[in-house]
Amino acid sequence: MRKHSEPVRVIGAGLAGVEAAHFLAGKGIPVSLYEMRPERMTPAHQTGLLAELVCSNSFKGTDPITAHGMLKQEMTGLGSLVIQVAFQTQVPAGKALAVDRNAFATSLTQRISSLDHITLVRQEVQQIDPEQYTIVATGPLTSDVLARDLAEKTGSESLFFYDAISPIVDATSVDMTKAFFGSRWDPQSTDYLNIPLDEELYKRFIDALLHAETVQPHSFENTRYFDACLPIEVIAARGRDAPRYGPMRPVGFHDPATGKRPHALIQLRRENLTGQAYNLVGFQTRLTYPEQERVLRMIPALSRVVLLRHGSIHRNTFLDSPRVLSEDLSLRAFPKTFLAGQLTGVEGYMESAATGILAGLSLFKRLLGQHFTPPEKGTALGALVSYITRATRGTFQPMNINFGIMSCPEVSRRDRDKARFDHERREFARWLKTL
Repeated sequence: MRKHSEPVRVIGAGLAGVEAAHFLAGKGIPVSLYEMRPERMTPAHQTGLLAELVCSNSFKGTDPITAHGMLKQEMTGLGSLVIQVAFQTQVPAGKALAVDRNAFATSLTQRISSLDHITLVRQEVQQIDPEQYTIVATGPLTSDVLARDLAEKTGSESLFFYDAISPIVDATSVDMTKAFFGSRWDPQSTDYLNIPLDEELYKRFIDALLHAETVQPHSFENTRYFDACLPIEVIAARGRDAPRYGPMRPVGFHDPATGKRPHALIQLRRENLTGQAYNLVGFQTRLTYPEQERVLRMIPALSRVVLLRHGSIHRNTFLDSPRVLSEDLSLRAFPKTFLAGQLTGVEGYMESAATGILAGLSLFKRLLGQHFTPPEKGTALGALVSYITRATRGTFQPMNINFGIMSCPEVSRRDRDKARFDHERREFARWLKTL
C-alpha cells in the first residue's frame, strides 16, 4: 500500500466512530474525527465527551456462551478500545458489564485525543463528500441536515424509532430502610439495590403510570419504539401485569422484611464506582419531568427521591441498510462512503462499537486494494453484518445480537449450546487468519 496522505474522515465520535478511528490510526492511517458536540448538542447528550452513554450504563453480559458474550470476545480479538476501557471503568453489576459512565467517556476521550494519527475536529458535518473516504458513524441522533443528505444519497427517506432513557437518582435520597441489596441469583451481592412492592402498592403505582402526563411527539411523527427500550408506561399499557414479567419481575428475590417473594420489584443499578448514583433498571420513560417525580415518590423508599437525570425520549435515526449497504459496509451508490453504528440498523452499545471496528477494517482493506469479507454468520460479527446487508421480508427493523440471527450446526437440543460455541470459536479463528 502506498502511503495514504489524505486523512480518512470519521463523522461522529460515539462508540462506533471511536472504534473506527482507533482501528485506522493503529494501522498508521491519518484520521480526521468529527464531533459536533459541544458546539452543537443533541437532545440526549449532556457533555462534549466522546462516546458519552446516554441510555443505560450497562453493556450486558460477558458469559462467552451467550450471544452478547460472544460478541465481546470477538471484539476483544480485534483489539477493541471500547471493551478495554469498559473493563477499566467497570462498576459492580452482577454478571453484566456496567461502567461508570463519566469515567468511561473521559478515559476514551483522553485515549483518542492522545493518538498521533487522529485529529479531533469539533465541527458539525452537514454533507458527505462521496469522493473522499469517509465513515459515517453519527448514530441515532444524526442531525436533521446530515440525515437529509444521507436520504438524498441513498434515494430514500431516513427511518426512525423512539428510544427512552431511565432516570438516575441520588443514592442518599433513597430510604435504605425500605430497600435491600442483592442480585437476582446472589442475595449476598451488593451490585443492585432493590425496592420491593406488595400487591396494593404495585396496583397504585401502575394506575399512576397509566394516567400520568407524557411527552408527546409531533403529530407528523410515527411513534415506534425498539422493543428492548420500551418506556415503562408503554409496557404497563400492554397489560397491568406486564411490568411484573419484565423490568419489575420479582423472580429470584425475597424481601428481608417479610421473608417472602415480593409481588413486584424496582431494581436500581450503580451508575458510578462510589455508589452515589443509581439507574432505575428498565424504567425508561416519556413521562414529563414533574410527573416522573410525582409517580416515583409514591413508592415509600423513594418518597424523597432526588433525580440527578430525568428520563426522556429521543428519536433514533437509521437507514434501510439491506437496500443500500454492501457487505463491506460501504454504500452501494457511493463506495467510498462507509456506515457504522446504530445508523446501520444495529441496536445496542456493543453492536454499534463492533460495526465501527468492522468499518475501519473494511476501509483499511480497500486502501490496500483488497476486498473485505465479513466472518461467517455463525459468529456474532458475521450475523450482524448479514442482518443489516441482506434483504429481509417486511419492514427492516433495528436488531441487537441474538442467537435468532446467528447460524448454528444441526444438532440435538441437548448439545446445541456447546455446538454453537465451538462453531463460533472455530469460524471466528478461521476468519482472523485471513486478515
